Amino acid sequence: MPDDVWDLPPEQQRALRRAEDVRYRAPMLATLSKEHPPGAGWVFERKLDGVRVIATRERGEAPRLWSRNEKSMDASYPEIVEALAAHGPSRFVLDGEITAADGTFSSLQARMHLTNPDRARRTGVAVEAHLFDLLVLDDVDVTRLPQSTRHRILDAVVGLEAPLFRSPALEGDPSDLLAEACADGWEGLIAKRSDAPYVVGGRSRDWLKLKCVRDQEFVIGGWTDPSGSRRGLGALLVGYYADGDLRYAGKVGTGYDAATLVMLRDRLDPLATTESPFVDAVREKGQHWVRPELVCAVGFGEWTSDGRLRHPRYQGLRVDKDPGDVVREQ
Repeated sequence: MPDDVWDLPPEQQRALRRAEDVRYRAPMLATLSKEHPPGAGWVFERKLDGVRVIATRERGEAPRLWSRNEKSMDASYPEIVEALAAHGPSRFVLDGEITAADGTFSSLQARMHLTNPDRARRTGVAVEAHLFDLLVLDDVDVTRLPQSTRHRILDAVVGLEAPLFRSPALEGDPSDLLAEACADGWEGLIAKRSDAPYVVGGRSRDWLKLKCVRDQEFVIGGWTDPSGSRRGLGALLVGYYADGDLRYAGKVGTGYDAATLVMLRDRLDPLATTESPFVDAVREKGQHWVRPELVCAVGFGEWTSDGRLRHPRYQGLRVDKDPGDVVREQ
């Protein structure tokens, strides 16, 4: 470790706290923003299309990978565990995102649900870990330090060799950066206030999501019968929580291949129930209900005036999200 890692000004030295443990911490969350991208005092990173990861390591032990909802992901991404063991500090808590090497969420789906490391490797889907924050280093909790300082320390203590990467800060005019990101087909940008602390388990306006496309997670509450030669299901019936109620958002009938339709039906059948989980009346032909335990990502054009999704498209299951956390993003 470089000698100057802890060479901090007095006010930052006073912000340090002892880290009694390196257990899972709930990650800091960004707030969706439609405002003009902020300017001075902010840094920008690419919004990645993967799964959030909190990586932890206790001295003398192997690193652990945790999903946003505290499920172990060690078996799904064994090469990330090995890389952090080889190139990471002896004791840490890190925040980042695991993506498929080709950058697509659809490729990552092949590994997300696997619990056998050998099977995960045999999928042939290469994965990467993009690290973007540091919460604990050695015996020190650094979450109260400014983000710029946490980034400097992170760069100094983690060996960045594939499959480990750092989400680079993008330089330039914020509006131009967002326009270029959208033109290149990115999901968008994450804007982060450079002097902000890390808020464990909180959604903050110190981190902003600037999206190029509309998408978010929805809870699956049912499905419809397939028609014609289609197998598995016709469409997913999805919704979001508001004031404790599951509100219906519409049916999602596109974005599937044949294997995905069969996989989804296999996941839904054990959850079947006779009553609708939605507080709204839903009248779709051939509808079936399930307990609201699965979450999926959906891209769409816009919200209609009556609160339905226009042109929704299925993007994949999100095993890293709890249904109760799914709300309509504003």
